[in-house]
Amino acid sequence: MKSVNIIESALVQFFKSTPDKPIIIAYSGGVDSQVLLVALAKLKQQGQLPNPVVVCHVNHGLSPHADTWQVFAQQQCDSFDLPLLTQKLHLKKQAQQSLEAMARDARYQVLIKASTEPAIIVTGHHLNDQAETFLLALKRGAGVKGLSAMLVSSALAQHTLARPLLAVSRDDIVDYANQQKLSWIEDESNTDEHYDRNFLRHQILPTLNERWPSINKTIARSAEHCFEAQQLLDELAQDDLAECQLSTFKLSVPHLYKLSESRLKNLIRYFLSGHNFLMPTRQQLAQICQQLNADADKSPVIQLANCCFRRFRDGLYLTPIYQDITLWQQSVDLSCVPDKSRLNVQLPEQLGVLSFSINSEQVTTKSHWQTAIKQPATNQLVSVRFSHDNPTCLPQYRQRSRALKKVLQELSIPPWQRKRLPFIYYDNELVAVVGHFVCQAFLADRPDLALIVSWDSEPSF
Repeated sequence: MKSVNIIESALVQFFKSTPDKPIIIAYSGGVDSQVLLVALAKLKQQGQLPNPVVVCHVNHGLSPHADTWQVFAQQQCDSFDLPLLTQKLHLKKQAQQSLEAMARDARYQVLIKASTEPAIIVTGHHLNDQAETFLLALKRGAGVKGLSAMLVSSALAQHTLARPLLAVSRDDIVDYANQQKLSWIEDESNTDEHYDRNFLRHQILPTLNERWPSINKTIARSAEHCFEAQQLLDELAQDDLAECQLSTFKLSVPHLYKLSESRLKNLIRYFLSGHNFLMPTRQQLAQICQQLNADADKSPVIQLANCCFRRFRDGLYLTPIYQDITLWQQSVDLSCVPDKSRLNVQLPEQLGVLSFSINSEQVTTKSHWQTAIKQPATNQLVSVRFSHDNPTCLPQYRQRSRALKKVLQELSIPPWQRKRLPFIYYDNELVAVVGHFVCQAFLADRPDLALIVSWDSEPSF
């Protein structure tokens, strides 16, 4: 009964410090999660596990047997009087993303939503899984973060993702299942060596274990060393970030200059990780380092997988990948605005809402930006656009007119933000640059004839 003691003892030890936190069992029906379910259910029946327990099964719909597995999950939970949450997915292959990765990401999203309050999401990952994960990271050329493989405990949204059996071998798990006379699901995809993990599991690791029987444990030890090394790198990056960060998404170029190339790359990775962006390639990191030396009048852009680094003057900005909205425009019919109402224009690209009101009582003080302009003449067309032909304009704060491009430059607005500014026009004449200024000729000189413009938006990157 050695395996019983190993597994149940590991679970008791892991959960003893969190007796009140709900447990969500990530349950597929395979031998690993079946042993996890049964062991936790037994401990709960014996009074050794006071935590509330719920089981979550995700039907990925990728196997012809998926619905049968869902029925099996319900039967198992019914036998232990445990509540079961199920979710059926409808996955479609996306370019440059494996179906396996999509299924994993979707599964974690379901698990996150299984509880609104912080819970412990428990998986059945074991020692052999850890060895496979390490070798997969090694195959990809990962650094110490990737080679840390899986952690026993980590954050997942508001929850804790727990792998209490990570030091237990698959042999011990199978032994437990046989001793308890359990039945479980055999997923046919687990034998498909087209998948790298299965190739390692069936071809590589058995050979390694035959030559070195303790190889899984030594790999796990190497993963722990890598995790400790990553912790030191993160601590160094925290110190560097404290010196270099100007705002949430902006770093100081002069301070970045002071770092060695290795520390700079480490800081960039840490900065991206803190904002949940994907890590850059080696080539992209090299580009970022190189563009820090660009001439002061240049504004280079380095696009990564799902974000951009943009250099502007002494700042290195982290931004989303923006869509071109220069052709977007919308007419504003103020004749249909009642006296005590406001007309809202939904701007593209999550740039918020632009509101027009002819009643000052409707004005909100919560807007990101607000101003009063002259009402248009009866026959004038009011429009909102994101393009201009560089007209000469006279902002309310200037003494002399100047070309719009030069005005936006003197306001120190980064080039990408200039392309995301809403411009208000009466016919084809520029009235205001939303968020910054009103042209003097259109300043409201009588409150009763004013048009109140409000912009409800978060400050742009």
